[in-house]
Amino acid sequence: MVKEAYQNFQRVIENANVIMATYEDPLLGDVQVYPEKGTVAFSAGLHGWAFTLTNFAKMYASKFGVDETKMMERLWGENFFDPATKKWSSKNTGSATCKRGFVLFCYEPIKQIIATCMNDQKDKLWPMLQKLGVQMKSDEKELMGKPLMKRVMQAWLPASTALLEMMIFHLPSPHTAQRYRVENLYEGPLDDQYATAIRNCDPNGPLMLYVSKMIPASDKGRFFAFGRVFSGKVSTGMKVRIMGPNFVPGEKKDLYVKSVQRTVIWMGKRQETVEDVPCGNTVAMVGLDQFITKNATLTNEKEVDAHPIRAMKFSVSPVVRVAVQCKVASDLPKLVEGLKRLAKSDPMVVCTMEESGEHIVAGAGELHLEICLKDLQDDFMGGAEIVKSDPVVSFRETVLERSVRTVMSKSPNKHNRLYMEARPLEDGLAEAIDEGRIGPRDDPKIRSKILAEEFGWDKDLAKKIWAFGPETTGPNMVVDMCKGVQYLNEIKDSVVAGFQWASKEGPLCDENMRGICFEVCDVVLHSDAIHRGGGQVIPTARRVIYASQLTAKPRLLEPVYMVEIQAPEGALGGIYSVLNQKRGHVFEEMQRPGTPLYNIKAYLPVVESFGFSSQLRAATSGQAFPQCVFDHWEMMSSDPLETGSQASTLVADIRKRKGMKEQMTPLSDFEDKL
Repeated sequence: MVKEAYQNFQRVIENANVIMATYEDPLLGDVQVYPEKGTVAFSAGLHGWAFTLTNFAKMYASKFGVDETKMMERLWGENFFDPATKKWSSKNTGSATCKRGFVLFCYEPIKQIIATCMNDQKDKLWPMLQKLGVQMKSDEKELMGKPLMKRVMQAWLPASTALLEMMIFHLPSPHTAQRYRVENLYEGPLDDQYATAIRNCDPNGPLMLYVSKMIPASDKGRFFAFGRVFSGKVSTGMKVRIMGPNFVPGEKKDLYVKSVQRTVIWMGKRQETVEDVPCGNTVAMVGLDQFITKNATLTNEKEVDAHPIRAMKFSVSPVVRVAVQCKVASDLPKLVEGLKRLAKSDPMVVCTMEESGEHIVAGAGELHLEICLKDLQDDFMGGAEIVKSDPVVSFRETVLERSVRTVMSKSPNKHNRLYMEARPLEDGLAEAIDEGRIGPRDDPKIRSKILAEEFGWDKDLAKKIWAFGPETTGPNMVVDMCKGVQYLNEIKDSVVAGFQWASKEGPLCDENMRGICFEVCDVVLHSDAIHRGGGQVIPTARRVIYASQLTAKPRLLEPVYMVEIQAPEGALGGIYSVLNQKRGHVFEEMQRPGTPLYNIKAYLPVVESFGFSSQLRAATSGQAFPQCVFDHWEMMSSDPLETGSQASTLVADIRKRKGMKEQMTPLSDFEDKL
């Protein structure tokens, strides 16, 4: 039993280290954790007590007359002690009294105290506690059984102390950390004054502050902007320049100059209003909630050259969606307001409004969504009732191969013609755009290098990318393949605008496009500028893009979760049967070494995932624990243009739900003949 406990601890630590090794970064140094270095806390979260080996090393060091670090090494790993001979050895001598250091000096004393409490042997307990120097209040001495055990353990080994001690000793101070973090934090050049100020954590430098979340305040509808000061200092009443997530240096969009009404230090439940907060600290600010949605970078009013700090990326994307409505129609304003506040207070939630007028709340998983809706109803809407309906899963539209022919559309006045072809992007390129490795803000030279080396693009072609879309950053692009066309630059913006519109609402069922490259093959324009304005070109660009997609074997992409399931061997049959019903397929099954548990990884289409966890629990009588993470987009094999296929019924359903005509607009409406 005792041996198993030690091995369990060791296995958990090893598993954690394996995961952390994947985030290895030479700048961070060693990210592995070791109990003997005090970087692992053993805790009972439920009962609120915890310890690191330093707690015990301090107690025993004087007794054995060695220093604490030496003692800590002995309390973990292959170190055995025999109280009879009072000798340490590196392997078990085999005598009955010889035990592992950790077991003898940490595990057994805790076990003994807990057992004494649970059996209410108070006459034994008080002398033991006195030896340990634990003081109990008189009313606490009256407790019995479990409550007594909880109080005693909390008094002896408080969880807060263990956690705080690890933070103080093992987390680098901002002064040290910002030295190597600056290159991951700052988007601008790493040798300008802002990067230098962040690197040195300089309180006299220009203000650089990243707001990472909005905390709802007690008075309705207001939020504190909560963030961290990386350089300079922020003070009450100072004017700051707010750079939102879509801010581009040198432009005016998503940029505000406002003053901070108060600066607050936030400590658990208490808040202290202070005059100013220097760098290296976290701060909450009042009066900026109108201008920041989720995150932003703040700097001094005059610092026009500052670049923003990189926005935090989450490894999960919000894919589980529900549609919410009010039970009583007159509560609609409350709902709209509530959704705004929900979106602010949780950086992972995305609240949108469909064209159909549905309010959609998207979260990372079913549980996350459930909590969000509870918050929405109770905190943000003052208990007004809401009705939630089965969520809508978003699809993406893509193409399977290059367009069969170059398609052409004419402008409304018949004086301009656009010729275009669509082709699928290379494998992995859409993902690279999603991750932000390739995007509109890149240096064209670096971008063309990546595209040429990894994806086999022509160097010159890579310089001719006009735009990414939807939302200027999405995984589709327009590439200019024209040779010597007059006035091409004049219509570039109009074509890009048409492309942004089209890539947001594809021709199949108004869903976003993904992984399509549109090539502008040729453009014939009217010589008179007035006849080739935006009004003529934008709708034409949209039509020609639709036509080129429909001639390139359009397909639907559906979102797929990767599900990790941990379960004992007996539950595997149930898991497989549930996954088979749900079109899931298992791609990895591993027994975790030294345990009876299996780790199963499977792909599961998001459409099928509603109620998956409850079905899985029913099939395995609660032994299987699923964790779903959005993984990738999977192409659906059936053809949406072929009547009666699975994809075409799906398209018809989506169109019906969105209130569009059920018949898809035919290609002839988008393409014109010469």
